[in-house]
Amino acid sequence: MIEDAPYGRLEALEPGIARLLAHNPSAFTFTGTQSFIVGTDRVAVIDPGPDEPAHVDALVAAVDERELVAIVCTHTHRDHSPAARPLAQRTGAPIIGCAPLALETVGPRADAAFDGAYAPDRVLSDGESIDIGGSPLTAVATPGHTSNHLCFAWGDALFTGDHVMGWSTTVVIPPDGDMADYMASLDKLRARDDRIYYPAHGPAVTNPAQYVRHLMGHRMQRERQILRLVGDEPQGIPEIVAGAYPGLDPRLRGAAGASVLAHLLDLQRRGLADVEEDRWTATR
Repeated sequence: MIEDAPYGRLEALEPGIARLLAHNPSAFTFTGTQSFIVGTDRVAVIDPGPDEPAHVDALVAAVDERELVAIVCTHTHRDHSPAARPLAQRTGAPIIGCAPLALETVGPRADAAFDGAYAPDRVLSDGESIDIGGSPLTAVATPGHTSNHLCFAWGDALFTGDHVMGWSTTVVIPPDGDMADYMASLDKLRARDDRIYYPAHGPAVTNPAQYVRHLMGHRMQRERQILRLVGDEPQGIPEIVAGAYPGLDPRLRGAAGASVLAHLLDLQRRGLADVEEDRWTATR
């Protein structure tokens, strides 16, 4: 996959799968959100992306004369689902996929905020499918990044949204983001036999099983690091971030702090850490 393909240009990836790159690059979206068009005569759009007129125009042009049977969303962050509404209005296609979810968080978010206007015509549960030209597109529930996150399997390809990204680890932001759920969802993917992952950000993952094991190992290593830091003396999250992420890009401190908090809350539930007046300590 070409990471810097021109914005708005339909790029064929393999038979029946193409992508459009939205013009919303950032420290959290990499080169932008990748919208995928799946199918041949009858197609679905997966993660239509931000409500940017040029991107919506490009999606309509990419569908062309084919029947758009579904507009599919993995989750409801604003870099993924808002274009579903104008695309549905212009094509008449139903919005299908994750459940509605919009939360207000205290302070600025490190990633995209929720799409409060998302209103699906149909919500898919784990294992439910829709027919795309005779081939099922099947929901795989993967909570963790958000509680409503779904991946979608089409043949031996898996569209992973933000659960697994090809360029960075996934942000897990409490209270909705949950580290235990995220790890369980990774383990669920590890047990599958997908050939390739197509994330919403970054290049395709061509070694899925190995990559998922790497992601799980990275998170377990981070957990051990956090436990060591709070085992020496009580620490606040900014101190833990400074110790765990030396040389971190200042733009990513909020995301790192959220990830640390997600780990700490999971450790607290397991009886391995506790907090008093915003100072965390290891309990054993």
